[in-house]
Amino acid sequence: MSGHAPGRFITLEGGEGAGKSTQARRLAAHLSGLGVPVLLTREPGGSAGAEAIRAVLLNGQGFDPVAEAMLMFAARREHVVATIRPALAAGLWVISDRFADSTRAYQCHGQGVPGEVYRRLAELALEGLSPDLTLILDVPPDAGMARAAARGAAADRYERLDTGFHARVRAGFLAIAAAEPERCQVIDAGQAQEHVFAAMANAISQKFALDAYK
Repeated sequence: MSGHAPGRFITLEGGEGAGKSTQARRLAAHLSGLGVPVLLTREPGGSAGAEAIRAVLLNGQGFDPVAEAMLMFAARREHVVATIRPALAAGLWVISDRFADSTRAYQCHGQGVPGEVYRRLAELALEGLSPDLTLILDVPPDAGMARAAARGAAADRYERLDTGFHARVRAGFLAIAAAEPERCQVIDAGQAQEHVFAAMANAISQKFALDAYK
């Protein structure tokens, strides 16, 4: 591979139980098999400082919604500066299990944080960084929550919120996709995992020229 090949930034989004983490791992393995240099990361998290904030966000008792959005963007800023931008500059393809769209869906649509607050925080933290492609794994909240419960792990703070919250989050993700169709693609995550992955791989092959890596 040429050292001048550009890095790409791909994000996976969706509500609880949509299968993002599983599919992110599969996607990273698939791209690696094509000779693409890949970094798999997640939010909140992805760097030492951001992982510390993740523990507070997921295990705490909750915050004022604006304060929560600020914490999300504090973690995201660390993630971008310490992990994402250096990887992209080195020519890696970064796959992130969640990114800024999750704050729009969870904190703005789900918890009522004003869009202007989100815009100002994003401008400060991201300095224009945006994914090249966002795959939104869509599943009805009831089905997603049942999947999350079936994992057997202790529910985090978001998983313990009510169905109305998760319905607003889903509507938020679909609204983001409708507003930015050139960046976002909705994938039916209610299908079998193999079909979900095939749809994701097809979306990526249509978006990017991968012949150079074969």
